[in-house]
Amino acid sequence: MSLPQPQPTFSADDYLAWETTQDTRSEFVNGQVFAMAGGTLEHNAATLATGSTLRQHLKGSPCRAFVSDVRVQVQASDSFFYPDVVVTCQPADMADAKALALSRPTLIAEVLSPSTAAFDRGAKFAHYRLLDSLQEYVLIDPDTAQVDVFRRNTAHRWELYPSTGPSAVVELASVGWQGTVADLLE
Repeated sequence: MSLPQPQPTFSADDYLAWETTQDTRSEFVNGQVFAMAGGTLEHNAATLATGSTLRQHLKGSPCRAFVSDVRVQVQASDSFFYPDVVVTCQPADMADAKALALSRPTLIAEVLSPSTAAFDRGAKFAHYRLLDSLQEYVLIDPDTAQVDVFRRNTAHRWELYPSTGPSAVVELASVGWQGTVADLLE
C-alpha cells in the first residue's frame, strides 16, 4: 500500500518571492499555495462596480479601496489572500507604496461565484475573522442580487445584515456608505 506524499510547503517569504515570478495569482494558506481561477464578466463587473463605488465614496478620507490584485496578509494563520475588494484606513498599510500586502484592512468584499462561494463563506471568512482591524466582511452574489454584510459588533461578535434584491438598501458602516444592492452590481 502506498501512502500519500507530503505536499511541499513554502514559507511566507518564499511564497512572496515565488509569486512575483508567476503569470497567475495564487493564494497562500499555512505553507500551501492555491492557484486562483479566472472570473466571469459578471464577476468582474461586480468587482469593478463595488471598487469604483467605494473609491469614489472614500475620496478625501484616510481610507483607500483596492481591487483584485492587492493581497491581504493574515499573520495569525500564516496566509495571504486576494480579496475582490479591500479597504484599509490604516496609515501603516499605505506607508509603503511598494508593499506586497495589506495587513490591517477595515472592509473586505468578495464577489461570489458557484466555485468559490462555499470557501468564501466558510474557511476564508474564518481566516479573515483573525484580522483585528476588520470591521466588515461583504459577500456579493450577482446571481441572486444579494449582499450579505457581516459586521463585527462591540462584543467582537459577527452579525449578519442581509440585503436581497436590486433596490434593497446596503449599509457599510465601517466606511460610512449607504446605497443599494444594484450600486454594487452595475
